[in-house]
Amino acid sequence: MKSSIQRPAPARSSASFWSIFRGQPDKLASKYKNELHANEVAILPYYVANLNIEATYYGLTGQYAEFPNLCFVDTLDNTAGLGIRAGHQPDLFGALSEENVERIKRQNRRKISVIIGNPPYNRQQEYYDQNNANRSYRQIDEAIKDTYIRLGTAQNKSPVYDMYTRFFRWASDRLHDDGVIAFVTNSAYIGKAAFDGFRKSLIEDFSEIYMVDLGGDVRANPKLSGTKNNVFGIQIGVAIIFLVKRRKLEERKIYYARRPEMDSAEDKLFWLSSNRFSSISFERIEPDDRGNWLNPTNNDWDELVSLCTKAVKAHRSKEKGALFKLFSLGIASHRDDWVYDFSRDSLEKKIRFFINEYEKSRTDELSRENNSIRWDSDLERCRSNGIIKQYDDKEIVCAEFRPFVKKLFYFDRHLNSRTYQLLDVFQNNSINNSIAFLSMASSHELAVLSSNIVFDLCLLKQGNGGTQSVPRYRYTPSGECLDNITDWGLKQFQAHYGKDRKRPITKDAIFHYVYGVLHDPVYRKKYALNLKREFPRIPFQSDFWRWAEWGEKLMALHIGYETAEPWPLDRIDTPDEKAREAGVPPKTILKADRDNNIIVLDSDTQLTGVPPEAWTYRLGNRSALDWILDQYKEKTPRDPTIRERFNTYRFADYKETVIDLLMRVTRVSIETMEIVEQMRAASDLEL
Repeated sequence: MKSSIQRPAPARSSASFWSIFRGQPDKLASKYKNELHANEVAILPYYVANLNIEATYYGLTGQYAEFPNLCFVDTLDNTAGLGIRAGHQPDLFGALSEENVERIKRQNRRKISVIIGNPPYNRQQEYYDQNNANRSYRQIDEAIKDTYIRLGTAQNKSPVYDMYTRFFRWASDRLHDDGVIAFVTNSAYIGKAAFDGFRKSLIEDFSEIYMVDLGGDVRANPKLSGTKNNVFGIQIGVAIIFLVKRRKLEERKIYYARRPEMDSAEDKLFWLSSNRFSSISFERIEPDDRGNWLNPTNNDWDELVSLCTKAVKAHRSKEKGALFKLFSLGIASHRDDWVYDFSRDSLEKKIRFFINEYEKSRTDELSRENNSIRWDSDLERCRSNGIIKQYDDKEIVCAEFRPFVKKLFYFDRHLNSRTYQLLDVFQNNSINNSIAFLSMASSHELAVLSSNIVFDLCLLKQGNGGTQSVPRYRYTPSGECLDNITDWGLKQFQAHYGKDRKRPITKDAIFHYVYGVLHDPVYRKKYALNLKREFPRIPFQSDFWRWAEWGEKLMALHIGYETAEPWPLDRIDTPDEKAREAGVPPKTILKADRDNNIIVLDSDTQLTGVPPEAWTYRLGNRSALDWILDQYKEKTPRDPTIRERFNTYRFADYKETVIDLLMRVTRVSIETMEIVEQMRAASDLEL
């Protein structure tokens, strides 16, 4: 059977491909006329592709011939040919002209053996009002759900519906029983936790997989400078993959090659152009049971107690298998500039304006296209459903915005895009101790912080992932307070440590024990890879009460940081005479000079005598002190309305508050690290 080649992404001609047929004009003409197919969905690229293909053919043969198999169609919509390998005769899909319809029919009748493409990479738009959200593809998305999603275990599944993974699904289903797919795509599928089901599915579908990882993921590697290390000059990592399907080959083989991360784009492109596939030194990969291709884990992780699971959370009566019943992400407002503020007066003004504009757009047809406030799909739905909004002073609460930085927050289910389960955790603004953590899908090591008030999704985030939490208690819709630690979890601890009548293990003690263990540096190092892929699991240390007491001390220290005894930093004020003469506040700086143990606040003031160990208490890739310095800087708001109407924040108004906070958090940092070092010496875990 002669192969047929199709490009599911925008077609680009390749002289090196055509050159295979030099000296064989009859074969080239037959291939050109009968066995090559390409699709384009945008009119200008369609004509450019057509010109490129025909010009290349002319350059090789010296003869002009129309390319008869370029279709004006969205590949992902053209699902009629899926299943052709089973003898399926497709229904018609296509439009624009009778000739185009006939081209699509002809393509869909063919068995495709080779599919080449560079699909678009676009999971979702950054902001709702950009109006460039991906459209849905019902048949392809259902196939993804039944394969990549079904086989996966990741909490966040949205990356699996990226445009390029849709093309993977389409191509896998369109390919003849024997054949090859060659794609240049986003490289996230190689190692990211969200793609575990995707990787498992590829192993099921293909006999051999060859990957060339070109790196260049700026978000995952802060050492990369801009986009100069990326072959496409973008911030997303890029990889080339070859998927080979052989019906008679049962063994599955995966091969991987990676270019040095710090190579420039020019270095990588030169390497690609000067090496044949046969000369590439591939490493054979043996995936683990969880579908990990890179850095498989082989330890006792499965023997530990699960902190939380989706299965236990989803079933009302099920408790077996998880220590906590309920877990929740932090608030994802989609409009932080609007609903957070250090000043109550400023927050009230913003919210009153926002609600007023929302109400005008709801009741006045002329105001429907109101872009003065930040819209998202949830707020659009509220408007469509006729939901009336009124300002309510009781909705202003205190929230943990970033580590050791609180802000006032307008806690409203309609103005906050995603509240997740926090309305059940902090019902009626109740105080509820929670363990917030960020590890899964994060590019940084496990970060843990306790809070007893509502918190933001990005509380611990800098880069990827989102902050999760397990609260001590949960509330029913009727207001009943329930224990969030399961009876099953309590039994696991009682069974391991035994029952001591004089000092019985309680759920409060387990809560503190968990907080303590999650700070264990040996635990974090041993299970670093597991923690990037799954929710934490809890080991049994030999001395339960010692770790519970450490956890209790840390929790009291972290929740009560505002009342910690200030560390005696030395304040040095040197008046900025130029600022005074100009009648302006001193220049805000808010930077740390670790080499000299100094924090420079502004052109007037600096704090000296910062103990070096204070910088070692880190949450993600920042120290606690750095989080504070970052959050109190003067920044230009991204939202245009906030920037023009409500940009009133000035560091000078909060300078004394920040000085006091830095002194207290210095104390918290030092005492935290003293406990952590005790943990390091006492941990039973073996690396």
